[in-house]
Amino acid sequence: MSGSLSARTVLVPESRELDLFAGMLEAEGAVARRCPLLTILDLADPAPLDAWLALLTRDGLDDLVLMTGEGLRRILSRAEILDIGPAATAAIGRLRTIVRGPKPVRALRMVGLIAGLSAAEPTSTGLIRTLSALDLNGRRIGLQNHPGQSSMLADHLSGMGALVHAVTPYRYASQSDDAAVAAAIQALADGEIDWIAFTSSPQIDRLFQVAREHGLEQRLRKGLAQARIASIGPIVTERLKAMDLTPAVAPGAFHLKPLIKAMARAD
Repeated sequence: MSGSLSARTVLVPESRELDLFAGMLEAEGAVARRCPLLTILDLADPAPLDAWLALLTRDGLDDLVLMTGEGLRRILSRAEILDIGPAATAAIGRLRTIVRGPKPVRALRMVGLIAGLSAAEPTSTGLIRTLSALDLNGRRIGLQNHPGQSSMLADHLSGMGALVHAVTPYRYASQSDDAAVAAAIQALADGEIDWIAFTSSPQIDRLFQVAREHGLEQRLRKGLAQARIASIGPIVTERLKAMDLTPAVAPGAFHLKPLIKAMARAD
């Protein structure tokens, strides 16, 4: 099928939705070059998550702050393994839920729940601004962290008098060997890639990590200067800007379809 990205080669460093994203690009006529940089895994030691779930199901929390949709899915998946799935979902339904962005909203909806509050903007800074307007003194807050998250949010909540119970319900692992990532960097530098589409900030970190370890950072920056960069969401865009990179397209919607449409319009 020939579409609006006909014959354009797109490097797709997606993880969980790699095949879906690649298929959507190919339907637009693009050539999708897969480079899965990360995979999401269950915790090697689930004991901290199990203890957190026990606190949740015995009504030990007043509020729940969700950073990611994946986080809620992993929490409920573990609850099912422990045979407390319905109890965990019911307990979350009794809490005031505060979400960072639309992905946890969708994850809540999938289990018949709705978010109580959404961040002023879908970033940690926007979440802090929303939380700062609340009286959290003495509130027992469950905080779902993502891997590598700083203590800034937990510290802010503690500073407001909240009792913070944080949990990180999943971990990242490298899914591609360094040789495959290095080959993608070389393709970028050689001008073989028209677009590279980032959908999470850890993808960016992994790409630069491999480049540094293999002496390819200059080649990577050359390639990124030549190819157009597509970004989903302000968190990814902020990370790109921190690396002195400016995306050609960065739609506000957190979905693959608007990203592909924006790429097609800009092409």
